[in-house]
Amino acid sequence: MTNDRTIPPWGTADLPAPKPLGLSNLAGLIGPGIVMCGIQIGGGEWLFGPDVTAKYGGGLMWIATIAIITQAFYNIECGRYALYCGEPVFTGFMRTAPGPAFWIGVTLIMSLSSLIPGLSTNAAVLIATLWMGRPPTGGDSFLVNTIAYITLGAVVLPVLIGGKVYNTLQFVMTIKVFTVLGFCLFLGLFFVGLDGWINVFSGFFKFGNMPTTDADGHDTVTNAFTHFWSTGTLPVLALGNIAMLGAFAGYAGGGGLSNSAYSNFVRDKGWGMGSEVGAIPSAVGGHSVTLSHVGKVFPITAENLQRWKVWWKYILADQLLVWVPGCFMGMALPALMSIEFAHNSEMYGKAIPYSQPLIAADGIRQTAALGSWAPILWIASLLVGLTVFLPSQMSIVDDFARRWTDILWSGSRFARSRLRDNQVHYLYYSILTLYVVWSFVMVTIFLMFGDAPQLMVTVIANVNNVALGFTAFHILWINCRLLPEPLRPRWYQRVGIACCGIFYASLAILVFWTKVVPLVFGK
Repeated sequence: MTNDRTIPPWGTADLPAPKPLGLSNLAGLIGPGIVMCGIQIGGGEWLFGPDVTAKYGGGLMWIATIAIITQAFYNIECGRYALYCGEPVFTGFMRTAPGPAFWIGVTLIMSLSSLIPGLSTNAAVLIATLWMGRPPTGGDSFLVNTIAYITLGAVVLPVLIGGKVYNTLQFVMTIKVFTVLGFCLFLGLFFVGLDGWINVFSGFFKFGNMPTTDADGHDTVTNAFTHFWSTGTLPVLALGNIAMLGAFAGYAGGGGLSNSAYSNFVRDKGWGMGSEVGAIPSAVGGHSVTLSHVGKVFPITAENLQRWKVWWKYILADQLLVWVPGCFMGMALPALMSIEFAHNSEMYGKAIPYSQPLIAADGIRQTAALGSWAPILWIASLLVGLTVFLPSQMSIVDDFARRWTDILWSGSRFARSRLRDNQVHYLYYSILTLYVVWSFVMVTIFLMFGDAPQLMVTVIANVNNVALGFTAFHILWINCRLLPEPLRPRWYQRVGIACCGIFYASLAILVFWTKVVPLVFGK
């Protein structure tokens, strides 16, 4: 069942019987999908989505369409593996040749983007704005930097409580999703014109639009298909903003290794064989929660296959009814804010060190037509921005800690032999502490640059594209090799996750070729 000699083979147990999905079990859908949605309404939706729409309108939103749909296939395949054996996909990676040591090294390289805490720095900008009643300037860098350190330390506090760490994440992210999307929907319905709605939502279907430069040197959008039809040539891609577009795609939906956490959340939620394996306990209230070092699988019987079909409906409903719509709304609604209000800000179109949502919020404050609503919506938009950035930074801290906890918990002989099933929290919180200390170091380094917040998330997103493209093919491999034939992905599911790998690998190559190669070779 496995070609790895280090990680012990799976245990065996019958697949637990699930509750049927329906009106009587709507709570069953409040699970990994909404946690993932809450995690992923962050850099892409609140930073690069508005940034792209401010420059190009809704014309490039089709990139988000491809990103979200292909990532849905990725998430579904992560869920497939966890349903079958109760393990995260990174444990599955270590079950393939050449073994755990090799894949631990590869994962460390792919985790480099997680070592840059960009979202807490953006949150610091918003807190400073609320404190001073205006957007910060270069002279306010000490205040912004100090707040960045404080927020980075504060975001880890919620994961200390809740019984299971997952329970805390589900609670926080559910509140975040309804708060953020609710505010943006309110703003869109009452203060954004119909043209803005058409601009953004039609952009999800404008496939082939490319960023180009007009005769006056201004940013514009040209459709490659219509241009080729009329001229016989393809338009010249404006490569100056390619890193921003790569970041936009890298953050649309999820991006990087954060999507792989879906398998971990399926286990911790107790779906499928996850209920036979356990979860990562919190420091307070989690003493009765345990986690097995290896997963368990079920024998292929008629009864287990019938139960599998119901569990599989959980995965599909979670992704197609919760995560996918949430991601589309998470991309569209903040973009509406940017299109409608950003141009009213004095910072609009200027080279500033802070994010597009701050420009949009400042535009709200300076929109005379809003009257007495302007100061209220200005403060509300900044608070909602904090609701975006701080929980997302918390989830990044958790994601890194849980990923390496699971890797070492199963892949390390020392952990398997020395730590009992009820001691996994020692490993989790040790890694979390080291990660926070490291993050303080990285914040200090990046704050030496004037455009630290935007620079940090741009670097993160483009590194994420490499990780997402690579792991998409590895997940496809383990699901087609380690799982029994009746549970393996069908042809269209294989095509879907392969497209995810191709899309993100191609973006990574394009950004590397246009940005890194000229920098290294001076071309």
